[in-house]
Amino acid sequence: MAKIVITGASSGIGAAIAEVFRSDGDHQIIILGRSVRRLGAVAKKTKGKPMVCDITKEEQVEETCRKILLEFGPPDVLINNAGHFVAKPFLETTPSLFRQQIEANLTGAFMVTRALLPSMLDAGSGHVFFMASVASQQAYAGAGAYCAAKHGLLGLARVVRAETFNTGLRVTTVLPGATLTPSWDGTTLPEERFMPPEDVARCVLDTWKLSSRTVIEEVVLRPREGDI
Repeated sequence: MAKIVITGASSGIGAAIAEVFRSDGDHQIIILGRSVRRLGAVAKKTKGKPMVCDITKEEQVEETCRKILLEFGPPDVLINNAGHFVAKPFLETTPSLFRQQIEANLTGAFMVTRALLPSMLDAGSGHVFFMASVASQQAYAGAGAYCAAKHGLLGLARVVRAETFNTGLRVTTVLPGATLTPSWDGTTLPEERFMPPEDVARCVLDTWKLSSRTVIEEVVLRPREGDI
């Protein structure tokens, strides 16, 4: 039985990850998110422990991670999945929106990892996942703030990997393309054009289940027909 911490777990990829780990076995699943109602629904389905936490708020992150360590101990798997996408052309992106995207997609993952990583290093084992994006590797017009944040997240993940080679820790960055999540609500594109969140979740589980002697450092997933 493993202890799994998932941020942004109230919907989309995060909820799918919680479900796929529940189907794998009797794991302790700790799910973080901002919505009490949606977290409760996911917790009921996965038998997970819901913890309301806005990962952009330093005090909430510190308090939530302290509770996790006191109640469960060091995580075996930390999945930094929380994020937020807002499409805006560069010249229409306000400084406030830019900061919001950086905080939601990059700073939050930094703070959660920084709070829980020491306990995992002390344990000499564990697996940290960062949910990046194909926007971590290339530019998409109309998504400047999001691309900047996701480029930064990939850089952060690579640094964590570089600094923990000899500690027993594994670090993986997942870079999905268009996935059918609430971020795409209102789209007129057919469902078949998107990846299902369950596929991204399955990739996380399968990556974790490799031998501890092996790590997939980075994995890119795209819809079969390419980017949208």
